[in-house]
Amino acid sequence: MNMEKETLAMGIPQLLLNKVILINGTLFVALIAMEQSANEHIFMSLIFLALSLVLLIKSADFFIEGAKGLALRAGLPEVVIGLTIVSIGTSLPEILVTSAAAVDIPKNPEIADLAIGGIYGSVLVQISLILGVVVAIQGVKIRPSWLKRDGMIMLASIALLTVFLVTDSTITRIEGFILALLYCVYVAWLLNHRGEILEEEGVSFEGEVSGSKWSTASYIFMVVVGLVLALFAAHYLVTIASDIAIKLKVPHAVVGTTISGLGTSLPELTIALLAAKKSEGVAIGTLIGSNITDPLFSIGIAAMVHELPLTSASYGLTMYIIVPMTFICTLFALYFMRSKYELKKTEGYILILVYLAFLVLLYAAHQDIIPV
Repeated sequence: MNMEKETLAMGIPQLLLNKVILINGTLFVALIAMEQSANEHIFMSLIFLALSLVLLIKSADFFIEGAKGLALRAGLPEVVIGLTIVSIGTSLPEILVTSAAAVDIPKNPEIADLAIGGIYGSVLVQISLILGVVVAIQGVKIRPSWLKRDGMIMLASIALLTVFLVTDSTITRIEGFILALLYCVYVAWLLNHRGEILEEEGVSFEGEVSGSKWSTASYIFMVVVGLVLALFAAHYLVTIASDIAIKLKVPHAVVGTTISGLGTSLPELTIALLAAKKSEGVAIGTLIGSNITDPLFSIGIAAMVHELPLTSASYGLTMYIIVPMTFICTLFALYFMRSKYELKKTEGYILILVYLAFLVLLYAAHQDIIPV
């Protein structure tokens, strides 16, 4: 029976004709062709940055599709796949951008500011702007277990990262290992308690999806190609973002928190918006899960590649504007979730306004209107 299903599944030849492969291939060729001209003019640099972001998002989606397919064929329940593989997959841009940045730190120390700013920026934009947009479109019911378990772990993850950063303005390799290890413990706990989680969600083991339209070889191809293209795009994203920061004399932490933070959060935005249209609470789970992955696993992996020292040029902006606003947005979101375990549309508008206020503060600090 399994052999028959495998035969009916589409293989790599059909996959090569898939529009996602064609789009990713076109973006890859475009980036190669534009590499020389990207450094000649700021406008070309911005186009190159946009193409790198699109390739990063599309290739990450390709990776997620492959990883989910392999997990389904292995018989993992759908809900556990969402809490683990999808969470890691949607955070893949952040993981790759921070890791790619860490590789270049010996040559350009300020890139560490881009990596750290990108993680805080990703958390901040997801828990304020993206969550606000989702809730403004469709009010969302909150399950108490989401808040008591994952919501508190999200807050603790951001707090631990901040404690490590405050102690000596550096995320060391040992601290990176601790952060990544804690994330692995969290994922292992989810897998070991998947039965309890299914009961909390009101879902039984029966009827879980297994198999799909693509063959196992096709899913492996998706994972490998998606990861390679995402690594390629992440490298160029870091390089071009750093160049733009230098040309415009903008601190790397600002670029990381805004352009990189918002750009790498596009997978979460897409998934959350699709979930909101279906009135499914999975939108909240996706955002909270990603905000656990980013401050633990994403920054942890990058710090193990190379320690991440915050430079004096971005210290004030990061510690006095970016980090406090990340905590404020997170506490606002958790408070709204706790209120009758429901996020209302008006609360979504408030979260959006809080993010806009952050942008105003960031601009004021950059223009020395507010001393930092």
